[in-house]
Amino acid sequence: MEKTVVLLKPDCVQKNLMGEVIKRFEDQGFRMAACKLMQLDEPILRDHYSHLVEFPFFPEIVEFMSSSPILAIALEGENIIQKVRDLLGPTDSTQAEKGTIRGDLGEDKMRNIAHASDSPEAAAAELNRFFKAGEVLG
Repeated sequence: MEKTVVLLKPDCVQKNLMGEVIKRFEDQGFRMAACKLMQLDEPILRDHYSHLVEFPFFPEIVEFMSSSPILAIALEGENIIQKVRDLLGPTDSTQAEKGTIRGDLGEDKMRNIAHASDSPEAAAAELNRFFKAGEVLG
């Protein structure tokens, strides 16, 4: 059984779309192993987006991702990392097909409703980054 992390971003939270996104995950039979509302700050965002810190747009990411709480979710299932990414659609919501979460609910590349782990290694690091020992069940 594989685990992945999904972060419902500030645009999702501010538009009250969390329930809609969670319902789509549940409709696919994904099992929730953890869920918590949290406020991200610059240190955790620097860690999470370490590959983008040197880019000139990084302050915009920090401003957006800390503009409201996010909902961190750990999902579990067979091939869950790829299944979640397929259901979300491409990172750029303007390129996402209708029927995907980003295609239906997202606005652009940053305001795209959710972040999802892109590999087993990223999922393991993100589980440790966003959840404390004992918070993820299963």
